[in-house]
Amino acid sequence: MTREPGTAGPGAGGPATGPAAARVVVTGLGVKSPAGNTVHEAFTAVLAGKSLATAIPGLAGGPVPIGCPLAPFEPLDYFTGRELRTLDRTAQIGLAAAIDAVTDAGDPPAEGCGVYVGTGGGGFATLENLIVGHTLGREKVPVHAVPALMSSSTAARIAIRYGYRGPCLTFNTACASGATAIGEALRAIRSGTVGAAVAGGLDALLSPLVMEAFAKVGALSERLDAPAEASRPFDGERDGFVMGEGAAFLVLERADLAEARGARVYGEVSGYAANCDANHIVAPLRDGSVAAGCMRAALDDAGLAPAEIGHVNAHGTSTPHNDDAEALALRDCFGDRPGGRAGDRLRGGTPPVTSTKGVTGHLVGGAGAFEAVMALLSAREGLVPPTANFASGPAADLIDLVHGAPRRIPVAPALSNSFGFGGSNACLVLTPA
Repeated sequence: MTREPGTAGPGAGGPATGPAAARVVVTGLGVKSPAGNTVHEAFTAVLAGKSLATAIPGLAGGPVPIGCPLAPFEPLDYFTGRELRTLDRTAQIGLAAAIDAVTDAGDPPAEGCGVYVGTGGGGFATLENLIVGHTLGREKVPVHAVPALMSSSTAARIAIRYGYRGPCLTFNTACASGATAIGEALRAIRSGTVGAAVAGGLDALLSPLVMEAFAKVGALSERLDAPAEASRPFDGERDGFVMGEGAAFLVLERADLAEARGARVYGEVSGYAANCDANHIVAPLRDGSVAAGCMRAALDDAGLAPAEIGHVNAHGTSTPHNDDAEALALRDCFGDRPGGRAGDRLRGGTPPVTSTKGVTGHLVGGAGAFEAVMALLSAREGLVPPTANFASGPAADLIDLVHGAPRRIPVAPALSNSFGFGGSNACLVLTPA
């Protein structure tokens, strides 16, 4: 049984009334990523399915000197030199992506607009640079240090730039932060708190201290002699994720308001759910059961049955335990889905599944937002990107993993998964226009 999209279901915050029953549409998109700094560039690179990981000179001498850096980006295209001196790199790329999204949306009215931002690290790289410089006596703490360090800085700067006086909120649910921000913006529009929102996520954590910290917990790939082969979601030879940096933002609007101003619509954010494994600070619940519950709650929130999902953009980090748990969760959620490839309940019973982290690495707080954009574009085009570097593996035997080349599918809603340290799970359902 399906129900009217936009009405809340179990686990989605309670029943919807009045504005809460409204559809929430996407009218603007902006990205800054290893795959490209426009939406078209990024989607084209993701469809190509080639990893963008490389050796990074600034990390030489560290335990893991590889990563997926941002595509060439000129901050002076967006900011004055004076502004740049006050902006952490994370804020630079996040604010630039948000500016692109607002421009793409046709500058929606500022009245009744909120800002919802997710980040896992905030201004951590700036903090590292300040500590190192101060300790070595190279520099004094600058007057702009506090604004640059604030994890809420990007959200505040978006609001200030456009005069958005609705809620201005920053979320940190680790690797699920970007998806959480989009989902909470969806709820705010449904509830009538705001009529529109700029929502997304960002992180730029390719710094020596951050990389060493992730290496210490065994999260990063050690395939240092072949960086382009290191990020390999669901593959049997995977050994950890590759750190990336990037940001993505969406402009969300109540459908009737967007229609009234003649806005172009990409599709809808039609479902959202969040929960917690409550299991371990860095490890997922191994059977994937809580993550599967999050997927089901998001589908229910969208009023969709599992069989109506056209494809899944998996969290797919390329870490052994996470990919195993997510494969089990996908089988749990979609295992009884009819019409699977060759009628196999375990393998063909899921929709086509992809992980774009094989191409971009893990964007941490930016991952869920970037992957939501890619999932929506894939759903619109009816084209699922391949999972880079996949050859074979038992985790993928449980799911219908797309690899080798893009796969053509009917246009249909997509599910985008984001699962973070601390057990934070966030799932989004995106329905193409």
